Amino acid sequence: MAKKKNKIFVLDTNVILHNYRAIYAFRENDIVIPITVLEELDKFKKGDNELSWSARQFTRELDAIAGDKLFTDGVELGEGLGKLYVKTHAEYPAIVKNAFAEQIPDHRILATAQIVKEKNKDVQVILVTKDINLRMKAKSIGVVAEDFENDKLQDLDTIEEGVRVIQNVDSALISKMYGKTGELIVTPEEVGIEHPKSHEYFILKSDKSSIIAYYNANEKIITRVVKRQVFGIEPRNAEQTFALHALTNKDIRLIAITGKAGTGKTLVALAAALEQHEHYEQILLARPIVALGNKDLGYLPGGEKDKIRPYMLPLFDNIQVIKQNLHRNGEQVSLIDNMLKDGRLEISPLAYIRGRSLPKVFFIIDEAQNLTPHEVKTIITRAGEGTKIIFTGDIQQIDSPYLDSFSNGLSVLSTKMKGQKLFTHINLVRGERSELAELASTLL
Repeated sequence: MAKKKNKIFVLDTNVILHNYRAIYAFRENDIVIPITVLEELDKFKKGDNELSWSARQFTRELDAIAGDKLFTDGVELGEGLGKLYVKTHAEYPAIVKNAFAEQIPDHRILATAQIVKEKNKDVQVILVTKDINLRMKAKSIGVVAEDFENDKLQDLDTIEEGVRVIQNVDSALISKMYGKTGELIVTPEEVGIEHPKSHEYFILKSDKSSIIAYYNANEKIITRVVKRQVFGIEPRNAEQTFALHALTNKDIRLIAITGKAGTGKTLVALAAALEQHEHYEQILLARPIVALGNKDLGYLPGGEKDKIRPYMLPLFDNIQVIKQNLHRNGEQVSLIDNMLKDGRLEISPLAYIRGRSLPKVFFIIDEAQNLTPHEVKTIITRAGEGTKIIFTGDIQQIDSPYLDSFSNGLSVLSTKMKGQKLFTHINLVRGERSELAELASTLL
């Protein structure tokens, strides 16, 4: 292992669980997996949650590339990449033992990093972990430690900003856009819009009036967005109107809807899905299961379905809101009940849907801020012909201990896909749940 390399990276378990292909993210540098990491991954393999899936995928990946030299000379990861080693050790470095006497997994991983550092004095050795506390422990004994930032964003400006407001638009143009269908064609240049993105939304203002508008990239024109009610749900602000327009636009196949609690992200997505139920074979609502308060599903009473139900209740609540708004339309209420019975409308933990083929499906993934970028990519690549995928979530309310506003899958999706012809992102900024909920969300 003394062969001259730029760097050697020692990976913590949480890096693998964050992205099971993380070993390929370090270019020509060598990778060390402590044997303790494999022991920890073994505990995660059984289960239906996202972490269990990642653990199993990495195990398969390691099995595919492993050879007799994995524990000695290492195995090549591919062209332009370094080698992968699994490091076992019997000794426990004195500097680690003196600082952290208890031999818990974190300390054994730290011990491995220290051993690799001592045996490779001419190479920079870096412990990579998403655990802030472990990074602090490493630095306290002189081991360089970093977060896994391969898929981390630099800023969130493009996500949290609202729609573009174009001021000083000619009032005659706005009047023209309010006119009959044959008079709706307006170019971006006419209203002063520079470099419009595909499927971008705008608020156009003159000294007398305003209008909400949409850039049709296929025809390169600006058109008016008409407020409409869908399946009993009427948009309460411009952003919700934009979201419903995108959700019912056949040219947009991938949508990210962000916003704080109570802005109506999941509700408008579900209403739009029901409005278009005839165009899709199934409507799927899913969310990742992320236990709160360090409580695993095992702490909850009952069988498997009983344990999962509390995590799915918010999705059922949205269905109930729609049914209450449809109280005068018994036919549509019955439609929802029948779709739930025959499986055309399905609510499920995300892990139960993983691996399924998804042709002609309206797929809503709630709480997507708790997914890694790789998990989001995996979901999208399952999309079959005619499928529409919607990710909703609040990037400031993350329950996963190893994700933040800059590294979660929803943030990465919203940033990197911006401007693509099949994608749009809507940020809902106004809470509509209640005055009390809006106050708490803003001030607390």
